[in-house]
Parts: sequence; C-alpha cells; structure tokens
Amino acid sequence: EAMRAGAFDYVTKPFKRDEILVVLERASEHRALRDENKRLRAAVDRTKSMGDLQGDSPAMREIYSLVRRVADSSSSVLITGESGTGKEVVARTLHFSGARRNAPFVPVNCTAIPEGLLESELFGHVRGAFTGATTNKTGLFVKANHGTLFLDEIGDMPGSLQSKLLRVLQDREIRPVGGTESIKVDVRIVSATHQDLRDKIARGEFRQDLYYRLNVIPIHIAPLRERPEDVIRLAQVFLERHPNGVTKQISDAALRRLT
Repeated sequence: EAMRAGAFDYVTKPFKRDEILVVLERASEHRALRDENKRLRAAVDRTKSMGDLQGDSPAMREIYSLVRRVADSSSSVLITGESGTGKEVVARTLHFSGARRNAPFVPVNCTAIPEGLLESELFGHVRGAFTGATTNKTGLFVKANHGTLFLDEIGDMPGSLQSKLLRVLQDREIRPVGGTESIKVDVRIVSATHQDLRDKIARGEFRQDLYYRLNVIPIHIAPLRERPEDVIRLAQVFLERHPNGVTKQISDAALRRLT
C-alpha cells in the first residue's frame, strides 16, 4: 500500500544494517536519475521551443539568448522589424519557451479588425451594448488569461484604444463594452510593429506613456539582407518542410544565387 502511494521501497523487520544501506543507495541513485531526467527534459523542451527560429548569424544568436533570458518574465515585450522578418515567430517562441507555455497564446492583428470592432474583440461586450450585440462576448484579454496576448501592428491601434490599453496595463483589469463590472486579468503583452513608434510619438499619433509600458523589453529583428549567412539555413528548412514526397536538394549554384 505504501509503494502504491509513492514510496520507493520498504524494509521488513527484523532487518540488517547492510540491507538498509543497499535500499538507501538504490533510492539515492533513483532520485539522482529522476532529477537528471527532469533537467534533460527541460533542456530538450527549451531547445525544441527555439525550433521555429532559424539562423546562425550573430543577430539571430543574440535573439536566442535574449528570448531565453526573458521567457519566464511577465514584463511587456516590443518586437520591431520590417514586415516579413518573423515577429510573430519570435512572439510564439517567447511564449512557448516560458512559464506561460501551457496557457493560451492569443494573436490579434490590430490592422485586420475595423476600428469599431477592435475594442469589442479585445475587451468583449455585454448583450445590448450596441446594435447587433445580441449575446455576451468574451474578449481576447480574458481568453489569453494567464497566457500571452500578441498585439501585432500595434502602431496602427487607434488613439482611443491606446488610452484604454494603457489603463489595462496599469490596473491589470478590463471592462467589457457596455459592462459595469471589471474583470481581473493576468496577461503578458507582447506587441510588434514595423513602424518607428518614436516617429509616431513625435507626430502625436502614438502615446508616449503607452510606448514605455510596451517597450519594457525591446527585441529587434534584422532583415535578411543584413544577415545573408542565414539564407542557406532558411532555404534548407523550407525544403525539409515542403518535400511533397520527393527528395529534393538545392544546388550550390542556387544557394549562391539565393545568398
């Protein structure tokens, strides 16, 4: 019964000193192996979680190092870089490498949702809040609770919503559109933009206080033209992911042209 409840072993009376020592030695080895197995599993999980980030350039190695250092933090992250550099890939890797990996990762593109609907998407709404609101709607902040909310193209967020997002970051609670009760949320905010938010601040198009709330941990992704040594690695990865049942190979001449 004790072993079914989790005991490693048991000793019957009367027992000998050597018998006790053997059992203790085996238990100690078992514990050491179990701890080592946990450590290796954690290392393997962390290695796998970087798998979607590809490249051996110094710029990419710096991103790997930064992601590992801040993955378990709850501080806001702002990812910058040109369109197509992989900002969402970095955001997903950051989430699935950290302590929130078992909670939701919820992405939202701030340019893909009309301004009039974005507030409802983020914070939810109650029935009757506006024309067409026939039922209560759960917002993305609540859906991402204990996880990560990825706000892509944050630079295009309307000014009216910027102030409401700032309040959420300060108070850690949201209020659905038309609602009277606030809801506490525990969400890590990771945002991304291809724009220079400091220029938008200078033009009065983006709140400076919100910028500092979002830019606690900055991550910049260099364009591929600034790290051509990653081209070959990326080409090989894309080829492996899309074999179409045929063994394919990129010639040296083609790799030179791609680089």
